[in-house]
Amino acid sequence: MTMNPSGHDIIGMSLIDAFAQRGYRAELTAPDTVAVTLKDGNRAQADIAQWRQHAGRNPRSALPGIAAQYADQAVQAFERQAPPAPSGGGLDTASLRVRLYPENALDERMQAALVTRPFAPGLLQAVVVDYPDSIVPLNRADLGGLAEAAAFGHALAQSIEREPHYVQPQDLNGVKMSNIGEQHRYIGAHAQVLRRHFPGPLPFGALVAFPLPEYVTVHEIGTEQHLVLALKTVQDVAARLAGSGEKPITAQVYWWRPGQYEAMAERDALFSGRVPDLRPVGVQVEQDGERLQVGLVGDHTAELVQGWEAARG
Repeated sequence: MTMNPSGHDIIGMSLIDAFAQRGYRAELTAPDTVAVTLKDGNRAQADIAQWRQHAGRNPRSALPGIAAQYADQAVQAFERQAPPAPSGGGLDTASLRVRLYPENALDERMQAALVTRPFAPGLLQAVVVDYPDSIVPLNRADLGGLAEAAAFGHALAQSIEREPHYVQPQDLNGVKMSNIGEQHRYIGAHAQVLRRHFPGPLPFGALVAFPLPEYVTVHEIGTEQHLVLALKTVQDVAARLAGSGEKPITAQVYWWRPGQYEAMAERDALFSGRVPDLRPVGVQVEQDGERLQVGLVGDHTAELVQGWEAARG
């Protein structure tokens, strides 16, 4: 789907004009995504969210120069991504990373064209190429001889091992959580090594949320406090972060159920083409006079709460 920038989108229009002045046809496939047709006829895409923020902090008179600088850098980055050889040797796997997107962020055509896969209900995983000056989604046509599972494996390994991260504990209303985070957009990859961060034992798994590209919030399900309170707390944290941060992913909370994926050796799991078992859960709390009415949202929530209560006796 192509979005022509309206007359009010001065920033988007300035960027498309800058590419046109350099002989490249550019269009916005989403407000924060530019697609550029290269000299060989291939199309390359880049996330321009951060550039938009930078451009928006400058006066209108400076936009042509800012757009020209970005277009010059982007063209160089796009054109140096040579088509891979049949063996896949032309694809620099060290530059691959993984990002999480809301499922509705990419239409069916884009999902088919890009290296994407379902990650959890409502979420997609996408392989991107990390350049110093841009993030470019990887086209399936550019995989060459590299299997898709291997592309995800390399992208996950690079996102986890080569990008910094922290794990910070948090206690909110007696509910213990941990935030995996850092100032880059690849933190979601750590959902595929949760066992590394939370070795357990975790007979009930954990609650996991992906509110922003820079955060993964985790609550290890134990028996020390009521599960519904923990779920409501994680849900509130996820909603607050998703509602106030840039490029939110989702306020949905998921139930992580360690299973066959986690039983594999870590690297084997990353390259397996599989993903962890993540199921959407949630609660609704309403005030009814002096009483609180608590409702469980969905079958997975009921299964989790009932199993937890039965195990506690």
